[in-house]
Amino acid sequence: MEKGFTVFPLDMDGLVDVAVVGCGYWGPNLIRNLVESKTCRKIICCDNNNEQLSKVSKRYPNLFYTTDFEEILADGSINAVLIATPVATHFGLAKKALQAGKHTFVEKPFTTSVEEGVELMELANSLGLTLMVGHTFEYSPPVLKIKELISAQELGTVYYISSTRVNLGLHQRDVSVIWDLAPHDLSMLLFWLEETPTRVFAMGKAFVQKGIPDVGFISLEFPGGVIAHVQVSWLSPSKLRRTTIVGSGKMLMYDDTEHIEKVKIFDKGVDFKEPQSFGEFQLSYRSGDIVSPKLDSYEPLRAEVDHFLACVLTGESPRTDAKSGLRVVSVLEAVERSIRNGSSVECVAHDVIA
Repeated sequence: MEKGFTVFPLDMDGLVDVAVVGCGYWGPNLIRNLVESKTCRKIICCDNNNEQLSKVSKRYPNLFYTTDFEEILADGSINAVLIATPVATHFGLAKKALQAGKHTFVEKPFTTSVEEGVELMELANSLGLTLMVGHTFEYSPPVLKIKELISAQELGTVYYISSTRVNLGLHQRDVSVIWDLAPHDLSMLLFWLEETPTRVFAMGKAFVQKGIPDVGFISLEFPGGVIAHVQVSWLSPSKLRRTTIVGSGKMLMYDDTEHIEKVKIFDKGVDFKEPQSFGEFQLSYRSGDIVSPKLDSYEPLRAEVDHFLACVLTGESPRTDAKSGLRVVSVLEAVERSIRNGSSVECVAHDVIA
């Protein structure tokens, strides 16, 4: 592994020198986008598994590689660190990176607890460092278009949202399907509605690995009156990534497995007519056009990585900042409590993320 890196100041040519920690499942995707970025000058790949590093080095032989995270911390050339390791390691690695003066990007879920996330957020703020969380879908063209439609009240008043994210695998050894898949849908819900749910209740079950739920059903209630349901599973015969949003005016379906028409708007609904006399009961059903809006075409992860690098250079606050990560973790904690307590209704902590 190559060691001994040259020191470059942050503002030299407006470029950033970075390290990616974790080169297993998701790390190579970050590396690929950093390699293609015009803002990133030098990339160091770090993993304690030499086999993982070897796989990446065959594809990117001109990068730097090391198994020693402490070496990265001590290296003055590194401006920013991107962490794509198991969630249990996020807090420890991110804390060390921030203490070493590195701007830090942490993949979802942010941390294993709200307390850990708050500590990282306060540390980053005190040091004037960028701290960003990897909620990739918030940079996705379909998700951004849906946000635009909801904000413009194109659907009318949102009644409820139902989301399904299931497939066969990949079973994780360290976290449940709740912590693995649900952060995607939760981050989108919070982004679209601009609210954190007040209450949740959930049911989960471990069928394959003892003590690690591989199926979960989550129900949420938001302050504005919207209710939502999220289904996640590693045990399904087919891969589904589908969200339905029902409003008073129109309905919307978002299918992330579609290649062309990922978002469809249905001019469908039902209106209740107040009875004018005893016994009168009328419902008016509407079924109009189905429209698929034009979407921008770019890779969400590339947009997310570029946004992080831009925030490092400019000091701009990231769209998916530490508070964004904390909101999702606060919901995940409430979901976990609900499952442990027999699907009890649990309140979501709001005070620490206000």
